[in-house]
Amino acid sequence: MKNYIQAGNVLTFTAAAEIKAGQGVMQGALFGVASTDAATGDDFEAAVTGVFELPKASGALTKGQKAYWSTANGNVTGTASGNNLIGAVSEPAADAASAVRVRLNGSV
Repeated sequence: MKNYIQAGNVLTFTAAAEIKAGQGVMQGALFGVASTDAATGDDFEAAVTGVFELPKASGALTKGQKAYWSTANGNVTGTASGNNLIGAVSEPAADAASAVRVRLNGSV
């Protein structure tokens, strides 16, 4: 195909604030996990697909449950209202767990 650009698993984001490698980041309708640290205004690479362990809000999450990103709290939640759908839980996480594994869907 002459119009193919790339697989799209990793995209370039621009840091709206300081970013740390491994941090979840919203960029418009895209959610990604930063590959490197970045200063405000710098470009950085973010994986938009794959399975990642991310910080979790309180509340148990079940395997296959929709995973939402709370930009305000910087964590994954099962609550849709006011949050962005980023994928699905790949391994269950108990209420007390501080992290959850999420399979990213590539966009919100």
